[in-house]
Amino acid sequence: MSNATLSPQRSSLRGATLPKWFAWAVAAGSVALGLGISAAAGLGSSIQWALIASVLFVVGSYAISAKVEGRRQARDRTATSLVWVAFLLAVIPLASLIWETVKRGIKVLDGYFLTHSMGVVADTEPGGGIYHAILGTLEQVGLATLISVPIGVLTAIYLVEYGRGKLAKAVTFFVDVMTGIPSIVAGLFILSLWILILGMGYSGFAGSMALSILMIPVVVRSTEEMLKLVPNELREASLALGVPKWRTILKVVLPTSLGGITTGVMLAIARITGETAPVLLLVWVTNFINSNPFSDPQASLPMYIYLQYANSGGYGAAYDRAWAAALTLIAFIMILNLVARGIARWKAPKTGR
Repeated sequence: MSNATLSPQRSSLRGATLPKWFAWAVAAGSVALGLGISAAAGLGSSIQWALIASVLFVVGSYAISAKVEGRRQARDRTATSLVWVAFLLAVIPLASLIWETVKRGIKVLDGYFLTHSMGVVADTEPGGGIYHAILGTLEQVGLATLISVPIGVLTAIYLVEYGRGKLAKAVTFFVDVMTGIPSIVAGLFILSLWILILGMGYSGFAGSMALSILMIPVVVRSTEEMLKLVPNELREASLALGVPKWRTILKVVLPTSLGGITTGVMLAIARITGETAPVLLLVWVTNFINSNPFSDPQASLPMYIYLQYANSGGYGAAYDRAWAAALTLIAFIMILNLVARGIARWKAPKTGR
């Protein structure tokens, strides 16, 4: 019997494939063609040619891939192209916002701006700073955190570890309702209760109570999800050793989920830091330093930005101060998010042998 009869015939199971640079080539061609179509049609907006280029990229990827690789691979490339287009459509406005804020806010952002208040400086005059607004924001957000974190964490512990029956369902329902409450509603509630009914004056503490209403559901939801991720085996092992349930929660469950809980708290703080409506209703505003959050109006960064821009007319010193304060607020929230990620990574359960 010949060797040709004994040897198996090899057949290729792979069809034609496009090179790795195919997507980049289609993207470059789509951008060039989109610019050409926009120029020919007289479209002056960059958004219009970007949308045209996105459509051409998706359609071109599918058409060429279907011709060379087949329809199955073409559908896969189409899904990948849609993901990339959606990603770019989300990132480009964010990058544009950050770039515009940095470009306009860096003009007056310096040490003097961060360490001085407006005082007797008029809105139309140069100078002044945001020290009083930074101090007010830190105190108001800090008080809101002291109010909401214990309530939120304890509520989440009840829902996960103890909650059964109608009471737990009612608590879950109201937490879901509070998650969607507009900030102006929280401000109106504290305004009617604290200022109109009880007769208390405007203060940073009043604003903190409204901010805590917005913060509590975020803390509850994030903490609840983190507690659910703790394996039941850890709880059962602790209970099998005769440890009481409250001590198991305190010594086993909470330390295991501490990184995720801290991340949720930081995100909740970032969520309330930029709120303006409760501050406008309850804290009011002042150009002077007020370090007592329990008495008299107090400044805050969101209100400072709003008033400086409203009084600027779109130009002048107040306009520059508004952008610089906005840049400071973005930097503050970004630092909070970085701290949350660092704590989450530091406290994450160690894996490995």
